[in-house]
Amino acid sequence: MKRPNSIAIFLIALTALFSAGFACNQTESSSTTPNSTPAPALTPAPAAPKNISGNYDVTGTNADGAGNYKGTLEIIERGDVFQFKWDAGKKYDGVGVMTDSTVAVSFTEGENGTGCGVVLYKVGADGSLDGKAGYWGKNDDESEKATRTSGTGIDGEYSITGKTPAGKDYKGTLSVKPVGSGYSFAWNTGTTLEGFGIKQGDKVAVGFGGKQCGFVAYDIASDGNLNGKWGGYGSTSVGTETAKKK
Repeated sequence: MKRPNSIAIFLIALTALFSAGFACNQTESSSTTPNSTPAPALTPAPAAPKNISGNYDVTGTNADGAGNYKGTLEIIERGDVFQFKWDAGKKYDGVGVMTDSTVAVSFTEGENGTGCGVVLYKVGADGSLDGKAGYWGKNDDESEKATRTSGTGIDGEYSITGKTPAGKDYKGTLSVKPVGSGYSFAWNTGTTLEGFGIKQGDKVAVGFGGKQCGFVAYDIASDGNLNGKWGGYGSTSVGTETAKKK
């Protein structure tokens, strides 16, 4: 019988050992999750305060470039609406409603805002307007849905249905037309009503009750401050106002 070569046996054993080790490493590598750096978590933006009641210092610019002003503002929660009281050289009083992080206010000069009202619409993807309205001296709000029947953007004709602060249903029509820096609104529900307002993002703030009633549209910042644009019926430009909570 021929004796096996010892060097050949050694080489065969070494090859087998190397192959086994390589296979083991391949199995281990395939079962190990690659080391990767996880994506940083997104920090959500702080939500706007739900209650804007309180006292503020205000600074602003007048519409049509008529200079700057400063003063104070008190906001008082009144049921579903808010009362706004300014002292900025003259006294003004108004009523406001809030949707999401937007507040719309109608105001007039003097210490009561009798006769003024405001509606804040949210513009839907289909062009409809979903509104919340408030009247000075009434603590309940009004709801209104306006479905566009003609026009583009918010300019056009609408059919409307709604419920008054007293809970009474109503229906009628609404006509919206561009005027100056904003839009005129004309409602007909058996009686007629006119207003004027501006569009910011997906919101439209409208003051109504007569040409003596101006309007403000505020964005509520996460720190509780209010950043607004304001004007009156047919304004060719709008003023600005910042209200910083005390």
